[in-house]
Amino acid sequence: MLKEERQALIMRQINLHNKVLSADLCTELNVSEDTIRRDLKEMSEEGKILKVHGGAIGKSFHYPFNHNNEVYAQEAKQRIAEKAITLLKKDMVVLTGGGTTMIELAKKIPDTLRATFFTISPLVAVTLADHPELTVIGIGGQLSKNSNVHIGASVINQLNDVQVDICLLGANGLSVHEGMTDSDWEVVQVKRAMIHSAKELAVLSIAEKLDSVQRMKVCELDVVDYLITELEPDSHFLSSYSHSDIILM
Repeated sequence: MLKEERQALIMRQINLHNKVLSADLCTELNVSEDTIRRDLKEMSEEGKILKVHGGAIGKSFHYPFNHNNEVYAQEAKQRIAEKAITLLKKDMVVLTGGGTTMIELAKKIPDTLRATFFTISPLVAVTLADHPELTVIGIGGQLSKNSNVHIGASVINQLNDVQVDICLLGANGLSVHEGMTDSDWEVVQVKRAMIHSAKELAVLSIAEKLDSVQRMKVCELDVVDYLITELEPDSHFLSSYSHSDIILM
C-alpha cells in the first residue's frame, strides 16, 4: 500500500471516530509501529491532525469553532440535528454529550424553545448559551483533551443526581450485534452514567459510523430508543436496525 493510500485511510478513520489508536492502525493496515508513527508525525506537521499519546485526533473535532477546520460530513450532521430537534419539547430536561454533531444540534435549536440542558461538553454549553430561552448547566470535572468532554468520578456522581427526559449521544461505533461502543474507557463510564440518568436515549450518528465497532461497550442496542442518521428511515442501509424496537429517524 502506498503512503498516500495509507494516510488517506488513517484520515478517514479519524474523521469517522474522532480519534485513532496507533496500535489499532498497525493491526488494521498490517504495518509496523514505526510506519504509523512516521505517518502520524507527517500528517501532524502538515496540519491535518493533532498527535496525542498513543494515536491522533481530528482538528475539526478538537477546534470546531475554527473556521479554517472543515467539519467532516457537516451537511449530514446538520440534517441529523434538524431531525433530533423534533424530539425536543417545551420545558424538557435534556442531557447531551459532545462532538461536532451535537454542536450542529446546539446551533439549530429554535430561540423560542424553553428547556433545560445539561451537558458534559464545554463547547456544546457555549453554543447552547446563545439561545435566550435555554437554561444551560455544565456537568464539570476533568476535561478529556482527546474528546473535549468532562470525565471522571465527579462527573459520574453529578449525573447520578440528575433525572432527564432524554439523553442525546453521539456514537463512536454502533452495530446490531455489539451495540454502542467507544475507544476511551473514561468516556464509556460517563456515557453509561448519562444513559442511566435518562428516560429515553437518542443516538445521533452519520451513517458511515454504523456497523463499526470500537474496543469498549457502552450499551446494548436495545437500550437505544431513537437512532437518528442523515438517511431516510426506510433506507436499505438501515434495514438491519429496523428489526429492533428502535425508532429510526
